[in-house]
Amino acid sequence: MANLTIHNLDESIAKNLYALAQQHGQSIEEEVRHILHRAILDKSPQTSGLGSRIAKRFMDIGGVELPQPSRSLPRQAANFGEAN
Repeated sequence: MANLTIHNLDESIAKNLYALAQQHGQSIEEEVRHILHRAILDKSPQTSGLGSRIAKRFMDIGGVELPQPSRSLPRQAANFGEAN
């Protein structure tokens, strides 16, 4: 893993980081890792659609064959006009 040192950090930012870390019950270092993770990894652009990502996640277990539902003709629309 990489190490990161930040010089000349504004004192108000450092105090806010400390307060956030205290609220979440973790160290400042862990708080910063969490913030960076959310800012960079969670917002990375998706290169595939949701269905493709789900299929990729479960590909290793072989997937599941589901029966195709029976299809029927659509129902007639309701006639709210005058009776014929």
